[in-house]
Amino acid sequence: MYYYKKLFQLLALFFSVLFFSQIHKKDTLQGEFTYLLKAKLNTLTPDYKHEEFFSLQIGNKRAFFVSIQSLKRDSVFQALPIKTLENGAKLLSSKGVSVPKTKFSFTIIQSNENIQYFNLVGMSILTYKEPVIKNWKLIDEKKIINTINCKKAEVTFKGRNWTAWYSSEIPLPYGPYKFSGLPGLIIKITDDKGDYDFELVKSIPASKLKDKLITIKKSRYTEAIETTRQKFEKALKDANANLIGALQSSETTIIQGQEVIRQIQKEREENRKYENPIELEKD
Repeated sequence: MYYYKKLFQLLALFFSVLFFSQIHKKDTLQGEFTYLLKAKLNTLTPDYKHEEFFSLQIGNKRAFFVSIQSLKRDSVFQALPIKTLENGAKLLSSKGVSVPKTKFSFTIIQSNENIQYFNLVGMSILTYKEPVIKNWKLIDEKKIINTINCKKAEVTFKGRNWTAWYSSEIPLPYGPYKFSGLPGLIIKITDDKGDYDFELVKSIPASKLKDKLITIKKSRYTEAIETTRQKFEKALKDANANLIGALQSSETTIIQGQEVIRQIQKEREENRKYENPIELEKD
């Protein structure tokens, strides 16, 4: 009897360690890099470049790309107290709290199979998949960027012509935004109009990554509703158009009436005319 009990305990311990090691292996950081984006987001202010830092966290089989401001905002929201209204509705109370601002709330997961884009639309996280970029043109040209030996590559992607500098000395086929598939980490990538520029500005030494896990909150990408790019764009447009209805359905009190919300919508529509998106073509 003692023998079987001991055997059962050993098997339980073995499978627990095996399960943990698989989960740990899946989420262990293989690389952590910070990129600085400089972008002309609005055609009305062509001389102004918005700057924002992004984190590229690389695991065994996939990489996560997300705005650092967006990650900070997640932490702030998680710590906010929840206020219950008289009608029972619950709201996050951000009074007196400085909430980090970001122009980019998406999460992108890169893998060898595809690129997956996630973002909050209305009250739901939606996601769509796109193929990994395959039409890179490798150029016989070299350059040193921040002491890193780089090679040149070019690609046309979503209506823009891009020049990338990658390092085969860092054999990770990932990069900023949706750019991946090169034989080395992308160190810098710029479009030919100079509207968008991503550059690697910081990396964590491998010696400091031991036993570290990817820190992207799973709520940003798990349980997302999968759709197509076209349906995603339509849902986003509908969510913006139905802002008043969304607030009413959640029983949120609209201070000073619906005219305030309509004015915000009007301003958004006006600003949208002058947006300079990173993707000029949707397909």
